[in-house]
Amino acid sequence: MAFIDFPEQTQGVALLQRSLQRGRLGHAYLFSGGQIETLEALARTLAKTLNCLDPVRDGGAAIDCCDACLPCRKADNESHADVHWARPESKSRVVTIDQMREMMREIQLKPNEAGYKVAIIAGADRLNAAAANSFLKTLEEPPPKSVMILLTTEPGRILETIVSRCLRLNFAGDGSKRWTAEQIEWLTGFSALASAEQRSLLGRYRLMDVLAQKLAALRETVDAELTARSPLEKYDDLEKDLRERWEDELKAAIEAEYRRRRADVLSLVQWWLRDVWLQSLEAGREFLSFPEIGGADKVAARIGTVRAGENLRTLERTQRLLFTNVQEALALEVGLLKLNL
Repeated sequence: MAFIDFPEQTQGVALLQRSLQRGRLGHAYLFSGGQIETLEALARTLAKTLNCLDPVRDGGAAIDCCDACLPCRKADNESHADVHWARPESKSRVVTIDQMREMMREIQLKPNEAGYKVAIIAGADRLNAAAANSFLKTLEEPPPKSVMILLTTEPGRILETIVSRCLRLNFAGDGSKRWTAEQIEWLTGFSALASAEQRSLLGRYRLMDVLAQKLAALRETVDAELTARSPLEKYDDLEKDLRERWEDELKAAIEAEYRRRRADVLSLVQWWLRDVWLQSLEAGREFLSFPEIGGADKVAARIGTVRAGENLRTLERTQRLLFTNVQEALALEVGLLKLNL
């Protein structure tokens, strides 16, 4: 595949190709999105473009691969000597320190047969602590002619010290297309309240209350849906041990599904905050996720680019906190109070 084969990822691909065209390629990228397979394909395409023998060019700079030459075929087969992959191991489901040491040893060497060494970590949120610290050392002093690409569907689980050293590209496609009408309606009300000048602490707590009500309703919905599908609803004469086991499994399933849907709600808010940031950069409407929802332009004019970027980082930190055992209400309260609105 080439970049041209990702029509649903026009924004992220355009930003990446602009960096290639201007010769401003970063040493480290964080690709995030909903499908790890798509992220792997995009990372593979970047690796091919960097090492292609007959690339598509713009102003002399390679901006896409030919997808046919020998280096491209090798990269597709994951047999290219200068393109290295690390994935979570099958049993532990983590990326280990041994994997990272081997990859970092390879990335320090000069390219064997190409222009760039490329290291791709699929499932970067699965780096264990030792592996993350090992990788961080290379990230702080990247070798020349190298590009490191981290892929994740859960960016909130990656160490902030790693995230802060990467150029972040989101490849979720057109954010507005994957939201339901109910979610859009809720975000419209949320953005209207958020875009009103928040001079008082009371205004921030009103915003917090809107989010809290949404999450409370979400938990009730998840509880009702999964309980209705549980075998506990079908059988009355279960043995005590079996009933207790199924009850524990149901509780775990409800919590996991609630956390997933909560992440969707916070992602919805994050996409809107991204619109605020883009508006502060005077980006065109075609780059916005929710051009039909007002308010982002007002907030952008009020807070500027720097504080708009801080908002995105604040929400990322909040989501990262929520993956731990921190109290949900406390994490959300602190996060919302720190937003620049």
